[in-house]
Amino acid sequence: MTAVNRQVPVGDFVIGPRERKYLAQVISSSRISYGPFSRRFEAAFAKAHGCRAAVFCNSGTSALHLALAALKERYGWRDGDEVLVPAVTFVATANVVLHNGMKPVFVDIDPATYNIDPALIERKITKRTRAIIPVHLLGLPADMGPIMSIAKRRNLRVIEDSCETVFARYKGRPVGSFGDIACFSTYIAHYIITGIGGLATTNDPDLAVRLRSLMNHGRDSIYLTIDDARGKKGSALNEVISRRFNFVSLGHSFRATEFESALGLAQIERKASLLKTRIGLAKRLTKGLADLEDLLQLPSVPRGRDHVFMLYPIVLREGDKKGLVNFLERHGIETRDLMPLINQPIYRKLFGDLEPSYPVARWLNRCAFYVGCHPYLASRDVDYVVEKIHEYFKR
Repeated sequence: MTAVNRQVPVGDFVIGPRERKYLAQVISSSRISYGPFSRRFEAAFAKAHGCRAAVFCNSGTSALHLALAALKERYGWRDGDEVLVPAVTFVATANVVLHNGMKPVFVDIDPATYNIDPALIERKITKRTRAIIPVHLLGLPADMGPIMSIAKRRNLRVIEDSCETVFARYKGRPVGSFGDIACFSTYIAHYIITGIGGLATTNDPDLAVRLRSLMNHGRDSIYLTIDDARGKKGSALNEVISRRFNFVSLGHSFRATEFESALGLAQIERKASLLKTRIGLAKRLTKGLADLEDLLQLPSVPRGRDHVFMLYPIVLREGDKKGLVNFLERHGIETRDLMPLINQPIYRKLFGDLEPSYPVARWLNRCAFYVGCHPYLASRDVDYVVEKIHEYFKR
């Protein structure tokens, strides 16, 4: 077989001049722990998502874990209480429920958007249901209107899993501003890339304090950074000294550093170009594949929602995706399954064979995948993907 030199990865990253400048400033400052770049990054991210506060931690998964832990602590939820999650999402969404001692209850998917189907939520609610975690998958906001109406009517908390969707709006309002807490990822191949990293946003000052405390081993919030004792004198300083090694919750070490914050700040300052490039590449893919829509389901964008295309989903209307994805991979085009969850080996072990009860998830698990449309691809890379998909169906 001829070696394939052409590579079209799902994600990529190139450190630009602004990132290098900010990293150099971190190095010259000798301040690595939470400091000015972290504060600036958190403030800019919160503002971009219509929230009062953002807490930067070491991953989107950690942000989700902290969000659920903070709500469980505040409302006195018990182990075994239930949290509704989509039947198609990255495994972390459901894993954090289990790690917090709670039970994930799965809800099937809207077949057009691949997000949780609001029409199916209420039939999954029981007397032990405490929260809903809608996921804004692949860059498209979930249908937050009916989700928030259900939550309000049934007295449920909402955590937005927005790890794959930043800067997008639902009916004019930013993702991350609907629920009690929202969680984002800045891992490799995401929109904002910091290597490791994630953020939790909220408009509730008490939850912001709880999130930051839980991220720092559950430490007393009087002293969460080395700056919290600076400038204090007399009784105020004595109070900090007496409490700064108190731990009031069972927390975690989920902190990030100034290096990650410097990378994140540099990118959020050029978010407009990141959005423009991804959306432009996605439109080019859709236009190039439009003549195959009898065979492929391409992304849909419901009215009133942005799609920022962290990734580009493709679904075979019939048949198994294996032949197509294997063909693409042989030609250097990287693919990933579209977030299968309930058929994962560990979930089969824990919950049995769930797929018959979730027909849309089962269809997506068999037929759906995604390719990249990130800003480090060129138009010719996208054209190559289109060309190879056409070539597969002509065989």
